[in-house]
Amino acid sequence: MKKLDLKKQLAACYKASAKQIHDVDVPSFHYLLIDGKGDPNSAPEYAEAVAALFQLSYAIKFHVKKGKSAVDYGVMPLEGLWWVDDMRLFSTAEKSAWKWTMMILQPEFVTREIVEAVRAEVARKKNPPALPGVRFEAYPEGPSAQLLHIGPYSAEGPNIRRLHEHIQQSGHSLRGKHHEIYLRDVRKAAPEKLRTIIRQPYR
Repeated sequence: MKKLDLKKQLAACYKASAKQIHDVDVPSFHYLLIDGKGDPNSAPEYAEAVAALFQLSYAIKFHVKKGKSAVDYGVMPLEGLWWVDDMRLFSTAEKSAWKWTMMILQPEFVTREIVEAVRAEVARKKNPPALPGVRFEAYPEGPSAQLLHIGPYSAEGPNIRRLHEHIQQSGHSLRGKHHEIYLRDVRKAAPEKLRTIIRQPYR
């Protein structure tokens, strides 16, 4: 059976340095995505959204593994886009005002037909409450800067500022949404060992 290492294949987008900021041109990938708002630490909507994304992603993986192509792969990490209506007011102290899109990248051979067939199966067997809100679509990001943050999410501030300063000092301007890729499961790793790629698109 063919086994794919998607993170290795897409290393330019899913590997980053904690010391040096890298620029990357992120192509359009297809994701499972779900939108919401509120503090991710306390909003039930957030926990339900993440659960639905992972349940559907793993069900798709096993569907493909048992199918005609018989391809196996590791489910990609959780990612998040974060913003408020006026980004000048974006504050880690006001998380209740945050809006977010959580998402998980899907291999290029996963089609809408596969997603909908597996969604119906997941709904029949487990029916997670947020499942109807999950959509499958391309997300084009383009030129971006990124770096690796090691440690708790609450300590990201200085690295976010580094990223923004790098972009501005390079003669570019910020665009799009603050993007995070969670390389370690917050439920299993100690806060000081969390590894998060912080990405910011620019024009």
